[in-house]
Amino acid sequence: MTTGLIGHVMEALKRRSAGRTRLANIAHLLTGNFLGSLLGLVAFALSARALGVANYGQLALIIAFTRVVERVVSFQSWQPIIKYAAGLDASSDRDALRILMKFGLLIDVGAAVCAWVIAMGAALLVAPFFGWSAEVVQLLVLYSSVLLFQISGVPVAVQRMAGNFRLLAYGQLLNAVLRVLLCLLGVLLKADLAYFTAVWAGTQILGSLTLLTLTMRALHRQGVRKILRAPLAGITSRFPGIWNFAWSSNISLTLRVSAQELDTLLVGFLADQASAGLYQIAKRIGRVGQQVGPQVQNVLYPDVARFWAQGRIGKFKRAVFQAEAMLFGFGILCILIVAAFARPLLMWTAGPAFLGAANLVIVQMVAVAFVLSGSAARSALLAMGKQREVLRIVVVATAAFHITALLLIPRIGAMGGNIAHIVLGILWTAGLALSLKQALKTTHSDRLTRPVDSLDQADLSPSKAI
Repeated sequence: MTTGLIGHVMEALKRRSAGRTRLANIAHLLTGNFLGSLLGLVAFALSARALGVANYGQLALIIAFTRVVERVVSFQSWQPIIKYAAGLDASSDRDALRILMKFGLLIDVGAAVCAWVIAMGAALLVAPFFGWSAEVVQLLVLYSSVLLFQISGVPVAVQRMAGNFRLLAYGQLLNAVLRVLLCLLGVLLKADLAYFTAVWAGTQILGSLTLLTLTMRALHRQGVRKILRAPLAGITSRFPGIWNFAWSSNISLTLRVSAQELDTLLVGFLADQASAGLYQIAKRIGRVGQQVGPQVQNVLYPDVARFWAQGRIGKFKRAVFQAEAMLFGFGILCILIVAAFARPLLMWTAGPAFLGAANLVIVQMVAVAFVLSGSAARSALLAMGKQREVLRIVVVATAAFHITALLLIPRIGAMGGNIAHIVLGILWTAGLALSLKQALKTTHSDRLTRPVDSLDQADLSPSKAI
């Protein structure tokens, strides 16, 4: 009896420790990302003050266009890497890890080159539809060079599996500070659109190269070396379904991007460039809160992937529920804060010319709260191998977004895009919640239990793969 009591106590302590570790990692990411988003907002505000509504709208469209191309082509290679590395050990499965890393790296490089080529060609095709001058097209071609350096899948996967959440959280802050300083210099020098385009492109490239360099050093320290010499023959038999997972992630991201990034281009096309500038400012403020979702997934996904692979359904459910509860409360808090401070915030940052974005910010934050609420459920479904269910939900929610946006933007301007995001958020969250509930309900009963004695340090530590 005493032994059983001690076992229950140890189980409770380990559970609390794992929860505290997860919350601490989330807190680091939230803090770093909040500071990064805040610095990004400052940089955008300085750019807006220097350029004015019309020219800033052009900068916003250039950045949005490039992000759309990058996200559409990106394969999100970190997702299959984390999923298939969850059961590996760096000391005994180094060859398998080298294969996974080479697979992800080749996908990242191929996607980066394809994105750059597509952006160069598409810039010439879409310019007449947006009324872009030859100068703006040249700047768009210049900014598109950042796509060649967007090799982020492997770095993100490695840092997440290694538990280097402080690096992910704070590593980009120096780059963000540099961007703010360069934007401030541009304001003092009364620089033009070309200067600010070069600043945003240069700092983006610097950040990508820094993360890639740190990742290669981390792999080398763990003994995972000579990645490019790893053989890829037989990868589909060694990691069944890896290509299907990669393609599903790509298609899902492409559809979500058509709502998250293409919306600014839609506003610019269906309304005007000034409206696109106001809409982009509203999105930038909303993104300060929205970034919480991806950061929670950064911490949660490796954990739930490991729990599911090990059959620890109780821990799996508990981790998802804790994350969902935190995200729901955070979303409500963001709505209240934005409703109270939207106008003063715009006045202090972008200036009085952008006060028209105040209502856009509030409505956008409501949409953000809905999207946040589905972040943990998405990670859970991916860990369960339910990427097709996630894809179906994305298809339905994105279709509803585009229908709503196409109907409302020509009638009520940029606000139509914000309302379309609310429609997407409702369908997204509801669909993920129902799918997760159904998936857990159909889980075989023999996966629902695991002896207390089988608990190990994996509950408390990062993935053993790195």
